[in-house]
Amino acid sequence: MQATILRQLDLPNLPSASGVEIVGDTVYIIGDDSPYLYRFSAADLKPGEPLTLFETAHFSSGRIEKAIKADLESLTVLTTATGEMGLLVCGSGATAARENGFWVPISAASHSAATVYPIALSGLYAHLRKSLPTGVTLNLEAVAATATELLLFQRTVGSAVGNLVFQLPLAATLDYLQNRTTMLPMVQPIRFQLPTINGKPSGFSGACVYDKQLFVTASVEDTTDAVLDGEVLGSFVGLLDLKQADKPVSFAQLQLPNNQPYRGKVESVAVRRRIAANRYELLLVTDDDLGGSTAVLVEVTV
Repeated sequence: MQATILRQLDLPNLPSASGVEIVGDTVYIIGDDSPYLYRFSAADLKPGEPLTLFETAHFSSGRIEKAIKADLESLTVLTTATGEMGLLVCGSGATAARENGFWVPISAASHSAATVYPIALSGLYAHLRKSLPTGVTLNLEAVAATATELLLFQRTVGSAVGNLVFQLPLAATLDYLQNRTTMLPMVQPIRFQLPTINGKPSGFSGACVYDKQLFVTASVEDTTDAVLDGEVLGSFVGLLDLKQADKPVSFAQLQLPNNQPYRGKVESVAVRRRIAANRYELLLVTDDDLGGSTAVLVEVTV
């Protein structure tokens, strides 16, 4: 597997990009210390009007401070059992302030989003914590959905264990989150061994489903704290098979066009298009931990 960067674009006025999704001709991006769902043209990444996810008086500086931010890290498009398409946005769960999420319906005709419904995630997250190894803090960095399953990705920084994919039934999970039932969904945790850089283990940072394949990203930070940032050593793109978690995972470290390793921290992934049978163009978003964000176009050969 090989992953080569084609182009990098700054995303001004979008702090700390953490999740990306493509729906029709629109790219949606969230930031972990921002109250907005940002919208861009999928063709050329020209910015559109952002949608407010929640009201806050703490964004005057352009970033919500770390101690109180919602830490919105996960974004995916999915279709409910009733046929409604929408975006699911989730906080990381690493602190009590980070246990909130949002459901944003998308018009099937125009692929536009206009309404936001808040979702309380504390009950589900308490349920997930029961499956974590002892001493590991819940820290969800990505979400993806198939037609029948919701996949939540635990990032355990600074550790070779604890990088889990929580596999949940989609319909039952949405029923619980949207208060149609009080019954918690079944959870199947699947552990993966992820690649390292200079002996430092990577952790999940993004995920999406495309062509019935599960694309993921993972990045390496020199830290053992789920809240505090550390030096970024690089990032990976990979494919996961949830049925073969005990086998080696296919990953490639991101490279610049000159074949030098890319040192940025990738936060999320969406597939822009399939170029050929085994080649894809991906859209990644990155966060420099200082409020800066970039969009990165990458060609992946599987």
